[in-house]
Amino acid sequence: MNIKGASEAAATQSEREALGCGFARVQSVFDDCLAYARGKLSAEGITAYIEGAHAICKMGRGEEPVLLFLEEMPQVASQLGEAVIPDVVAFTRRLARTPNSAAIAPFLQSLAAAARALESRELFNEYLNLVMQTLERTTPRVHGIDSMYSSPCLPDFLKSVPFLLGQLSLGGLRNWVEYGIRSYASDPDRQRDYFLLQSADSRAVLQRERHGTLLVDHERKLDLYLRGLWLTEANFMPYSLAFDTLRKPVPYLDHLGIHLPDVYDDFISPSPSGGGAGGGGSERQRVRGSPLSNSPPQSGREGERLPSGEIVISGLDRYRALLAHIHAHRLWTTPIQADNLSPFQRLAIEIFEDSRVEYLAMREYPGLRALWSALHLAPKEGACPEGWSGLRHRLFTLSRALLDPQHGYLNPALLKYAGLFHAAMEAGNTRTDTMIELGVNFIAETRVPGDFNASIYFADTEVGYRDDNRLMWKFFEEGDEEETASQKVKPQRIEEASDEKLPPRLYPEWDYIGQHYRPDWVSVYEHLHRSGDAAFIDRLLARHSALARQLKKIIDLLKPQHKVRIRYQEEGTELDLDIAIRSLIDFRCGITPDTRINMSHRSDGRSIAVSLLLDLSASLGDVPDGCSQSKLELSQEAVSLLAWAIEEMGDPFAIGGFHSNTRHEVRYFHFKGYREHWDFKVKERLAAMEAGYSTRMGAAMRHAGHYLAHQQADKKLLLILTDGEPSDIDAADPRHLVEDARIAVRELDQKDIYPYCISLDPKAGEYVAGIFGNRYTVVDNIRRLPEQMTKLFLALTR
Repeated sequence: MNIKGASEAAATQSEREALGCGFARVQSVFDDCLAYARGKLSAEGITAYIEGAHAICKMGRGEEPVLLFLEEMPQVASQLGEAVIPDVVAFTRRLARTPNSAAIAPFLQSLAAAARALESRELFNEYLNLVMQTLERTTPRVHGIDSMYSSPCLPDFLKSVPFLLGQLSLGGLRNWVEYGIRSYASDPDRQRDYFLLQSADSRAVLQRERHGTLLVDHERKLDLYLRGLWLTEANFMPYSLAFDTLRKPVPYLDHLGIHLPDVYDDFISPSPSGGGAGGGGSERQRVRGSPLSNSPPQSGREGERLPSGEIVISGLDRYRALLAHIHAHRLWTTPIQADNLSPFQRLAIEIFEDSRVEYLAMREYPGLRALWSALHLAPKEGACPEGWSGLRHRLFTLSRALLDPQHGYLNPALLKYAGLFHAAMEAGNTRTDTMIELGVNFIAETRVPGDFNASIYFADTEVGYRDDNRLMWKFFEEGDEEETASQKVKPQRIEEASDEKLPPRLYPEWDYIGQHYRPDWVSVYEHLHRSGDAAFIDRLLARHSALARQLKKIIDLLKPQHKVRIRYQEEGTELDLDIAIRSLIDFRCGITPDTRINMSHRSDGRSIAVSLLLDLSASLGDVPDGCSQSKLELSQEAVSLLAWAIEEMGDPFAIGGFHSNTRHEVRYFHFKGYREHWDFKVKERLAAMEAGYSTRMGAAMRHAGHYLAHQQADKKLLLILTDGEPSDIDAADPRHLVEDARIAVRELDQKDIYPYCISLDPKAGEYVAGIFGNRYTVVDNIRRLPEQMTKLFLALTR
């Protein structure tokens, strides 16, 4: 990451005037937020962004909503489109006009998680509607008239939304909300417990609704599937099947991307019986593993065969089948004019074209036949009752026959056209135009008067992995000069993404009451620390020259003594005589000599990377009893001596510091990077070290761990030097940040990072063990901090 951060793109005076917000904390982060927004939004988007922040500031609800809008909106707008900015501002105004102003901050906090989970404007608008319906239905009323009381559970619901959208589809979330509203309509206290996920009913309903395969959980796999098999990429635009009850949406492709369901249940395919007996498949709800339960997923493995002979197709495989079919259209379908064809003819042509592109895809990847055959229902021949239109049933019977050579159907016309299709495909060089003749002739030859009946027989005619074929057709009235969604969408080749600045970096925070993470809760801003006088650090080190000589002897003993030769080097520390002589002989014999005639050495037996994290909160400026130096100056001495020792050992290490001013402003300062040496530049930064603000330790540890995890080392050590327990001015519950720090330590363990705390707080025994377990040291005599800290490091890395 570019440590210079947002300072390269400070706000202009006119932009500050347009913001028109006098809150000091808003002004302190505005430059960073605006720099981030400029990397995400157009000039028009930046204008809407600043105007939106101004509007929210003038609502008179404090600085919290403005800070949240500035932090969350660039990511939301880049994901859903810049037109979403005025929609969010208008919705926030609606909240501000009601007694529910306390819900504004949780609502804005939920936007980034909602945008990531829903990924489309349509679903996002449904989410806004769901929030408003929850507000209206949970607000107390007196004799049917809106009262002046706020909804008791709306803020709690919005705080739970990021976690819920990570577990449920939007339809599942709606059902979960509906249960809470109806079941506890007359008991606000129990309703609050429900929306806070603290009641047994709440978790039971959550488990019940957690069925199927969520697109958001597997989007990366599906993206890699498209890249790996088809060398292409596409935007996924999910929609929900829960809100369109009159007309069930069908997947489709347009200029925005591939529109597909946000969740797929497992599909139970009937056992292959042959003979054209047919039979419909069904969807089976799959209960997915939950952090609230230790039970494993209750579904079969992908492609599992049940005792009855039925085959279970997982939701992930259903997504793969859909993407393979749509991409086959992208490769091989050419749009054709629709105006001169009847609806019956167009449907028949679509059936033949679907089968053609699937035939071509199966020729490249034969395994697709088994997947598509399992998902394509087999209509029963002659099943259409009297008085119903059987055209659709007849066409999908033909579709099954074109896909499955063992279809077992006996209808002469169906067998004839299946034979004509396969003969055309085996001859090669087929195009979309070839399918027009087959489709038109099939309709003309098999048409019966009953096809025009109003009642259409739909049984076993839904093929869930196929799209609506809108990309196949073009119409005269659209005009040649107009770019429309029905025109062919060209596959986009993979390109390198351009570099972007990413201030601020957002981190989750653990909510120990709700037992879940608050996503994107803390904003961490990075800075390269300003410089001071390097001679000040040299003077501090001179005080410990005797200790340095003593440590030098220990370090020399701990240094790896064994050297390993690295041969065949173009450049090295010395000449490799064996290789050099061989190359000379080759040269004399007229053979091209090997130019790798040098060698170098590396130490064998020590692979350690160290990150030193300093708590720079205001209490560091205090002078302990019995000392003439402040804790800040003692920390500078200790860190300088430790840095010198680590440099002598040859281990890569970094030095960072942090303080916080609420969750919206955690400042992380870089004093030394892993590739920097212990030199005057690093000393200049350490000399200018200052103390201020509070200690939001969990976010700082996650950030330091992020960089340490990328180091190539067998052992990774994170040393935290602090003088107090985690705290911040916006954390009313003192246990909240302690619990978050404990979870952060657990996360570091999972990344194979060893965190160790050195505390200067004599009361640390009351809380530090709960965070770090037995991996901590409390320095009783703070005057001996430089000596104890360095010896402790040598002991930990021995």
